[in-house]
Amino acid sequence: MEDPKTDSQGIPEAIEKLDAQKPREKGSEDLPPTPPDTDDSASNTSAEVDDVDLPLPPASTRPTKVLDIDVKTPDAHVPRDPRLIRLTGVHPFNVEAPLTELFNEGFLTSPELFYVRNHGAVPEVKDEDMLDWEFTVEGMVENPLTISLKQLMSEYEQVTCPITLVCAGNRRKEQNVVRKTKGFSWGPAGVSTALWTGVILSEVIKRAKPKRKARYVCMEGADKLPNGYYGTCCKLNWVNDPNKGVMLAYSMNGETLTPDHGKPLRVVIPGQIGGRSVKWLKKLILTEGPSDNWYHIYDNRVLPTMVSPEESANDPKWWTDERYAIYDLNPNSAIAFPAHDEKISISQGPPTYRARGYAYSGGGRRITRVEVTLDKGKSWRLANIEYPEDRYRDVEKDLFGGRLDMNWRESCFCWCFWSIDLSKEEMKNAKDILVRSMDDSMNLQPRDMYWSVLGMMNNPWFRVVIDVQGDTMSFEHPTQPALMPGGWMERVKKAGGNLANGFWGEVLEGENISVPEAEVPKEVVMVKEGVKNAISIDELRKHDGGDSPWFVLNGEVYDGTKFMEEHPGGAQSIISAAGLDSTEEFMAIHSENAKAMMPDYHIGSLDEAGRTALTEDVAETISGEPRDQFLQSKAWSKAILHGKKIVSWDTRIFTFKLQHEEQKLGLPVGQHLMVRLHDPATREAIIRSYTPISEIDDRGHMDMLVKVYFAGNGSPGGKMSVAMDSLPIGHFIEMKGPIGKFEYKGKGICMVQNRERHIKSFVMICGGSGITPIYQVFRAIMRDPEDHTKCTILDGNRLFEDILCKEEMEALADGNDHKCKVLHTLTQAPDHWTGLRGRITGKLVAEHCLRDKDTLVLICGPEALEKAMHVALLEAGWEDDQLMFF
Repeated sequence: MEDPKTDSQGIPEAIEKLDAQKPREKGSEDLPPTPPDTDDSASNTSAEVDDVDLPLPPASTRPTKVLDIDVKTPDAHVPRDPRLIRLTGVHPFNVEAPLTELFNEGFLTSPELFYVRNHGAVPEVKDEDMLDWEFTVEGMVENPLTISLKQLMSEYEQVTCPITLVCAGNRRKEQNVVRKTKGFSWGPAGVSTALWTGVILSEVIKRAKPKRKARYVCMEGADKLPNGYYGTCCKLNWVNDPNKGVMLAYSMNGETLTPDHGKPLRVVIPGQIGGRSVKWLKKLILTEGPSDNWYHIYDNRVLPTMVSPEESANDPKWWTDERYAIYDLNPNSAIAFPAHDEKISISQGPPTYRARGYAYSGGGRRITRVEVTLDKGKSWRLANIEYPEDRYRDVEKDLFGGRLDMNWRESCFCWCFWSIDLSKEEMKNAKDILVRSMDDSMNLQPRDMYWSVLGMMNNPWFRVVIDVQGDTMSFEHPTQPALMPGGWMERVKKAGGNLANGFWGEVLEGENISVPEAEVPKEVVMVKEGVKNAISIDELRKHDGGDSPWFVLNGEVYDGTKFMEEHPGGAQSIISAAGLDSTEEFMAIHSENAKAMMPDYHIGSLDEAGRTALTEDVAETISGEPRDQFLQSKAWSKAILHGKKIVSWDTRIFTFKLQHEEQKLGLPVGQHLMVRLHDPATREAIIRSYTPISEIDDRGHMDMLVKVYFAGNGSPGGKMSVAMDSLPIGHFIEMKGPIGKFEYKGKGICMVQNRERHIKSFVMICGGSGITPIYQVFRAIMRDPEDHTKCTILDGNRLFEDILCKEEMEALADGNDHKCKVLHTLTQAPDHWTGLRGRITGKLVAEHCLRDKDTLVLICGPEALEKAMHVALLEAGWEDDQLMFF
């Protein structure tokens, strides 16, 4: 290995360049930044490439302002470009550029428009701490290493390579329109290219001396997530193959990495899905088998197309089968021009139109042909292909402080661009333009989509529909990214077309095609037919609470006034949503039946200005301001996981720290709070209601008893409880509240749907973790010597060890025999059990509880228990208004 150049201080010139590089402003010369004049021998990048026609980075301005939408998120330290399209709401940051702007930047992408895939918060690394950043090389090595960025830049040869990164979810929106996958909706701009400068990874691994049985290099970043730190792996023989070009990079396009792109150090693996190029690198671990990191197992896989989301949840073997893990990219292409909604004149201008787009493949394979058809594949014509990457192969000099490592290499690491001139007359008589590509292994893009649970590696022919109106031709792309409306796929589906019929939802002329119905769940219509009322943001805000709350779902406005009394979560749930976009919460919580009820409350559509204003307000719904009371009804507040106590094999007590030591939770007795997490792989919201078991007046912290429902025996498991159990200490969750239609005020006074009621006794029926709201009310009564309300608890469980809060309830009952009775019944009781046996039934209630008009029944447990008790109690003569279901 060559010794790096050093100055008289022994500091490599690469470090000086890293410190000296500044962002270039638009309008400046299209040249890379030049390093300071340290000595006459220092290379001048501009001079080196004056005699070579190299594609250089586009003129750009690195953002310096933190966007308002990010201010109240964990990424408040990250400036970003407002042009980027957010795919997963405010946070975490997952974005792509508008396709036209991305394509117009050319071969290299500016850092500000480079796509971003973040699973959580961006680690904050200050400029002055970058060179001290350390990562380890450990596991099956003879010589474990801890290496700082400064050492990496001074003790190893520096190289520069152009490399395209592609998210495995690129074009996923097309799959989501056909049938919802578990992933969010990328358009076709989840692809970007940069000049990366750093060190070849094999040189680092070589110094660690891998042991004989080492087969994989596992990588872990510094981004702390609900299921641990993000990590994945790459095969060791790929890392050691010089043709693969796997590198550790600290610079892109001659500038230090931005926070979203891994500042200060990341892995870059050419030709593989972006999910393998770990950012904020902290660990390299050599192992005999693939990574056991949660994100390696449950992300970046293509399961067989017949495996449904339900089947994948029920059977973990689908995720642990390494055959379904994805590494190399598949061939893919897209049409950038004509752009979506572009319009051209048929008679005016030149008689031809130049269609253009991109193509790429994986594993170092070159795209060898791009073909375009105007007759749905009956005939094809070859497009011209430009390979800007090849222009670097003629250069044997330094670029951005690293040797341009391309002249010897045959592997293709980058996208290419295709173009073809099409006759307007031909286009006018065609219905669409389709493109496909092939690489040098004869891998060809398929006509039909291969749908899979995670929606990854989507690469069917890219189709743009042509519409002719008079002298004007307009064009329609398949989809628009995220929740943006538009695209022929959405239009065809709304019109009843079967997008899975092999003909893009259409039937070819002259063909009599019989196709099976697609296994696509029918979408529930949530709008009232014929309602065209446009509603402004000002009108919406007039109904942001009080007696006539309006709220927004998917841009549609609903009046919740009529439903306030019947809503299972109580009137407060609707009042809390008033004036806000509640799409995420509604979709995460409600059933298809609830969605089918929505047309009755639909009153119109939020106008465009209103949608924009509501989007700008989203950041306000995540609150971080310190307050006397933690919970807010209309804003999510963040609590930090401080401790986890294992009560039993499937039960935990989680302790969360509030914002400050003197802060109260602010939850009335009998009410609940909402908890929000995001699925680490798909970023879909998981929202559930919980009741803490900590004292109402506790300050600075809150305890929550959670039963973890693990997958197995045909059950998919509980999304929220499993995700919460995987949270690392120090991670946050979001909470909002209070909610619920019941509140206990004390001394027999209750509020039910905001109406005061006086009762003399409670019958409390619960099962499993349903004990928590029951326990809260029971404790309040037992603690108050002046409260003479009587309580009978019937607590049903399977095993003795499943009984929750048993000791706490016994302690509260001690000395209160005159006003309480606590009964436990088990369906699988041990021989020594002296309590009740079997399920809770109407007969059991009748044997132990007196029915009268001054008694209120509180029921909380599994859905089956609640339904069975509802029927049984009504048959026994109880009135509906005496039954309170939590």
